[in-house]
Amino acid sequence: METLKVALLGAGNVGAQVARILLEDADALAGRVGARLELTGIAVRDVDAPRTVDLPRDLLSTDAEAVLSGADLVVELMGGIEPARSLIKRALAGGAAVVTGNKALLAEHGPELYAAAEEAGVQLAYEAAVAGAIPIIRPVRDNLAGDNITRVLGIVNGTTNYILDAMDTTGASFADALAEAQRLGYAEADPTADVEGLDAAAKATILASLAFHTSFDRAHVSCEGITAITAADVAAAREAGYVIKLLAICEAVPADPQAPDGDRGVAVRVHPTLLPREHALAAVRGAFNAVYIEAEYAGSLMFYGAGAGGVPTASAVLGDIVSSARRRVLGGPGVTESVGASVTPVGLEAVATSYAIGLRVADAPGVLATIARVFGDHGVSIGTLRQTTHADGAREGTSNDADLRIVTHRALDAALRRTVDAVGQLPAVHEVTSILRVEGA
Repeated sequence: METLKVALLGAGNVGAQVARILLEDADALAGRVGARLELTGIAVRDVDAPRTVDLPRDLLSTDAEAVLSGADLVVELMGGIEPARSLIKRALAGGAAVVTGNKALLAEHGPELYAAAEEAGVQLAYEAAVAGAIPIIRPVRDNLAGDNITRVLGIVNGTTNYILDAMDTTGASFADALAEAQRLGYAEADPTADVEGLDAAAKATILASLAFHTSFDRAHVSCEGITAITAADVAAAREAGYVIKLLAICEAVPADPQAPDGDRGVAVRVHPTLLPREHALAAVRGAFNAVYIEAEYAGSLMFYGAGAGGVPTASAVLGDIVSSARRRVLGGPGVTESVGASVTPVGLEAVATSYAIGLRVADAPGVLATIARVFGDHGVSIGTLRQTTHADGAREGTSNDADLRIVTHRALDAALRRTVDAVGQLPAVHEVTSILRVEGA
């Protein structure tokens, strides 16, 4: 039986599990591939660093260039932009198929790497880059290639989903839920990439490029994290029948909002979102991920599962390894990216959505009428309004305070933003306490 040499770059939580499976399941994998997969080297920063798996020391090396040498298939799980980008390009140019889980790299340099793979006639596979163990890249790229995807909504970051779920189920503050996520290992010591939405934005870039056959990069994604979400926001959402989730959303919209029947654009955004509790994504709990797709012919589809963790993510990596190795055994070029649609990326201003707006106002006659008039002047319709009065919250020289929670009907995001800005200037409005977008209603 033919032997294919496999080089592994990185032996962290996922990489160590991939190495273990390649070694322990070698016979089973050979039967699926039609060739033996020989792990010839593992590039690491420190050969003596503690690892979750006891790996053969003779496979470990700090010389990534030497590990790459002569490999038929390279698995990049080191993360970051450099040296991962240079090493992948070198592997592709040398004729090796490449498997990666590096979403940040693909979001920033994806088109460059796809072009390098196509030029070399080899496979660049990255199922593990989005949603961990969930099969989503191949279904979008291959199974739905003949359909017209209109919208993708994804919970693609397990850390933020765990935090928001804990806030919803226990009433915890953001700080307390984050601390618990860190204690359990769901959040890093520096959780910035997760809680600021940066990780989800990288994954949204990849999903948008696949779903709409157009090259997107990270600069096309509007991004907002969850650090401003309060226990009061979560409680108000629960009372109104909603749950708050950090969603990555890619959707087809008119490129010009003033010409809705004209060319199509695509808006890509990441932000906290109110979802009705009956929506399929509302039931995604803990650190799990899910991606919900709306397509013209297939209708609504949902993919759900473990979005992180060494063993689940290793499953996605191994799937790419077997697929890429099998292609190499059978011959033929790698699958290239379909990016010929050239759909126009558009910003949030072109998106039609609903807002849930929290206001702290003076509890005085005529305040609600004044606020409603400002909404009407800007062409935005109020769907629901809830008021909570705080009799003990009077400020010196003013009437008592009240909290308003307003949910609008759908309107262009630009019009909604102008409305909120105008309302915030009213003398009776003491504070705009929160602004959340609403989907699925």
